[in-house]
Amino acid sequence: MKEQRMLTVLIDYAAGNLHSAEKAFQRMAREVGAGAVLVSDRAEDIARADRIVLPGDGAFPACMSELQGQAGLFEALKEAVDVKGRPFLGICVGMQLMARAGHEYETTPGLGWIDGEVYEIEPTDKTLKVPHMGWNDLVIDQPHPVLKGIATGDHAYFVHSYQMQVADRTQLLAHCEYGGPVTAIVGTGTMVGTQFHPEKSQSAGLRLIANWLTWAP
Repeated sequence: MKEQRMLTVLIDYAAGNLHSAEKAFQRMAREVGAGAVLVSDRAEDIARADRIVLPGDGAFPACMSELQGQAGLFEALKEAVDVKGRPFLGICVGMQLMARAGHEYETTPGLGWIDGEVYEIEPTDKTLKVPHMGWNDLVIDQPHPVLKGIATGDHAYFVHSYQMQVADRTQLLAHCEYGGPVTAIVGTGTMVGTQFHPEKSQSAGLRLIANWLTWAP
């Protein structure tokens, strides 16, 4: 009998260019022996995935609308994560969609996996520009297997105007400072989310991807 390979699916729901994310996940999957990586907009691929990544660029309402508007994607995602407990990673807006709601242009319900809501960044230092764009030091708030080998002071690359304000502090894994604390990593159960782009965050980001690919929650 042919051995079945582990499959990680990056969901393509017309919410950004997935090329760099695909290449980073494929590279790290090869390095850690984590099987195949597939970019797909098909519900059946999400259903058979062992791990699921939800990237995202753009506005919270538009991304949620795209996710819900493509045939069966939203339902397949909920089934895989809520019912089957598949390991999940949300990136950028994909992480924000994990919240109860987003308040970008209009109030939009999220997936409700993290006890938090998404609001515009309001730095106390008014010379700091929004969107928050560039490299920032991570501050680790909670230990977690996906953070193995990653320490406070390691750099990550951010591009965003909104951030998740987390009500349950046990779900806040890391933050950065940008005229005040900005949520960087959240997690609960089999789910993790990063506000920054790990695929663009060099050594720290690639390590996080590798850790997530080998994590057994």
